[in-house]
Amino acid sequence: MNKEGRKEDQNQDGQQNSSALVQKIQQLGQSSVPQAPDSNIHVLSIIGQVEGHIQLPPQNKTTKYEHLLPQLIAIEQNPKIEGLIILLNTVGGDVEAGLALSEMIASISKPTVSIVLGGGHSIGVPIAVATDYSFIVPTATMTIHPVRLTGLVIGVPQTFEYLDKMQERVINFVVSHSNIKEEKFKDLMFDKGNLTRDIGTNVVGTDAVEYGLIDRVGGVKEAMQKINEMIGPKPEENQVIQ
Repeated sequence: MNKEGRKEDQNQDGQQNSSALVQKIQQLGQSSVPQAPDSNIHVLSIIGQVEGHIQLPPQNKTTKYEHLLPQLIAIEQNPKIEGLIILLNTVGGDVEAGLALSEMIASISKPTVSIVLGGGHSIGVPIAVATDYSFIVPTATMTIHPVRLTGLVIGVPQTFEYLDKMQERVINFVVSHSNIKEEKFKDLMFDKGNLTRDIGTNVVGTDAVEYGLIDRVGGVKEAMQKINEMIGPKPEENQVIQ
């Protein structure tokens, strides 16, 4: 290769590196990003509003459930992944999409742990309790309230029955995947004095643990310790089996 060809290749590499650097600064506000080492634990984030069958406006921070479902299947199939951590900071969202995610997480055969950061509101509650073990940071909150419908609502008894059945699905899932009693969960859901302009209850970190909704108060360190404990000791290399 002649000198001119080498210079062109070097210029192209330099342009690609500079454009990648600019992209990092634009997206993350810094030039260098720490790279995570190869790990046997996968971290899945559910941030903002859980977007279901209706696309939300672009200014909304959303997690699209159709993006997460294939990831959960891939996590189940990948032999290198031995555990899953769910990071939650969500205001809730589509009820059926949230229940679909919850059922998928609950049916994974590998150890799963969730951490509620900031908030795990509304349909975020079933997602938080769907894992084998759940944590909540001390300042995080979880809003428990009845199911709502948006859009056209037909004023007939069947509409109420549909809402009531959907609500029962949420209640049954939460009760069966946590230590909270059904009566207590319903009391929190239908409380009239806790939320100023709404029905329901805003539960803070330690209260969520006291009610049996979440297993323990803790953050990243505690979650990593727990999931490694659930995965168990790694087999030693070059171990001779007789």
